[in-house]
Amino acid sequence: MAGKKRRKLKLLVETGTDGKRTMTEDNAEKLELQNWSDLPTELLELIMSSLTLEDNIRASVICKRWHAAAVSVRVVNQSPWLMYFPKFGNLYELYDPSQRKTYPLELPELYGSRVCYTKDSWLLLYRPRTHRVFFFNPFTRDMIKLPRFELTYQIVAFSCTPTSPSCVVFTVKHISPTVVAISTCHPGATEWSTNNYQNRLPFVSSIWNKLVFCNGVFYCLSLTGWLGVFDPLKRDWGVLAVPPPKCPENFFVKNWWKGKFMAEHNGDILVIYTCCSENPIIFKLDQSTMVWEEMKTLDNVTLFASFLSSHSRTDLPGIMRNSMYFSKVRFFGKRCISYSLNDCRYYPRKQCYDWGEQDPFENIWIEPPQDVSAFI
Repeated sequence: MAGKKRRKLKLLVETGTDGKRTMTEDNAEKLELQNWSDLPTELLELIMSSLTLEDNIRASVICKRWHAAAVSVRVVNQSPWLMYFPKFGNLYELYDPSQRKTYPLELPELYGSRVCYTKDSWLLLYRPRTHRVFFFNPFTRDMIKLPRFELTYQIVAFSCTPTSPSCVVFTVKHISPTVVAISTCHPGATEWSTNNYQNRLPFVSSIWNKLVFCNGVFYCLSLTGWLGVFDPLKRDWGVLAVPPPKCPENFFVKNWWKGKFMAEHNGDILVIYTCCSENPIIFKLDQSTMVWEEMKTLDNVTLFASFLSSHSRTDLPGIMRNSMYFSKVRFFGKRCISYSLNDCRYYPRKQCYDWGEQDPFENIWIEPPQDVSAFI
C-alpha cells in the first residue's frame, strides 16, 4: 500500500494540469548537476558567517561566488565584551555577544570601586571612600594610579591607553548654566588641574557620560543636546553653536536623558536617541555644515552603547553589521538586546527598554584581550 502511494505521488508531481508528463530527462539532468556553488547568495553568506576566520579564507578560494560571499561576511575584528560589576564579592562576568558566551573572572583588585570609563581594554575606576582614581587592565592585571580626586557628579573620560605619554583624563561639571569646571590629569602627575570656564551658550552636563575623544579634542553632549568641546593641548573650552538633534516629542518622556548615547567612528561624532519601544534614531554631526543629520544606515558599522562609554566596530560577523547593541542581556544571559537598521526592529522583539530601571554602573563595554583563547 505504501509503495502505491509513493508511485501515485510521484506521478502527480511529474504530471501537469493537462495530464501530460512535464518532467523531462533534460530537467532531471539539470537537477543532478546542481552543486554547492549554486546555493543562493543569502544562504552562502549565512554559512560563511558561521565559519572561523581560517575556514572562511579556505572557503573563499573555491570559486568566485564563494569568494564574494566569504569576503562580505569575513570577521577580522573582535566585538567588545560586556563586563558586569557585581554588587557583592569579586566575581565579574564578561559577555561576548558574537559567541553569546559568558566568562567569569575573579578581580579582588577592584573591591570597593566603581567603573567610570573604558578604552583600549583599560578601565578607569574610582573608589568613593578614599577618592582614589586609577586605571586597571582586567586581562593583564596592570594598575596605574592617579592622584586622589573627588568625583561627584562629573562625567569623565580619557583620550587613549594610559601607557601612552599623550594620555589625558578629562572631567567636566557644570557650576551654573553658563559656567563649567574642567579638571584634567595624566599618568605620572602629582595633582589634578582644575579651571572654570564661561559658556556663551547654556551647558548643563549630562548625568551619565555622553563623552568621546575624537580628532584630538573631547566632545561632550549636554543634558539638552548642546555640544561642548575641550582641547587638552590649548586648554580651550567652548559650546558649539549647533542646534541639538531634532527628535519626536514622544522621545521626551520619563528617563529620556538616560536613553541617549554618544560614540565616535573614524572622526565622526554619532548620537543615539532611544525611547522605550520606539525605534532608535541615530544622528551624525556634519562637521562641514555643523548640522546634525539623521542616519538611515551605519554602512555595516556596529555600535555598542552603554551609559558610561560606547564603541564602534567594523568587520564583525554579517548578522551583527549595521546594528546597535545595548548593555542589556535577556534570556538568562544568552541574548544581547540589539537593533538592526536593515530590519528596522529590535531583537528580541516586544521588550520594554526603560533605561531608568538599569543601574548605570552595572556594566560597561570593554575591548577583549587580543588572544581570546589564552584568556579563556
